[in-house]
Amino acid sequence: MIELDFDKGGGLLPAIVQDWRSGKILMLAYISRASWEETLKTGEAHYFSRSRKEIWHKGGTSGNVQKIKEIYSDCDNDTVLFMVEQVGGAACHTGYETCFHKKVDRNGNEIIVGEKIFDPEKVYGK
Repeated sequence: MIELDFDKGGGLLPAIVQDWRSGKILMLAYISRASWEETLKTGEAHYFSRSRKEIWHKGGTSGNVQKIKEIYSDCDNDTVLFMVEQVGGAACHTGYETCFHKKVDRNGNEIIVGEKIFDPEKVYGK
């Protein structure tokens, strides 16, 4: 079994998340050893929340779970790439398909691209 290098990142590794069909980058999150093991066990993405300091099951509240299709590790075993089936069509907690919905032009201006798929206030009550 692969040995990921959790020590290098202070116990956390970046996880790049990509839609396995479209190839779109959906998000970047962090995994701990425990969330990694839960991901392998369940076949659905589990991450470590740096702000809440706890494991979270992606889509546990919204229903927009990420079903793991393939996993890749980089050459140093300190970053993973999750190729996922994004259930519900939205990876971003703000309601967008991808967390990368803010395009920045050459002048540094932000342009929102894409449409919201769900209203976060209705889903999360915030």
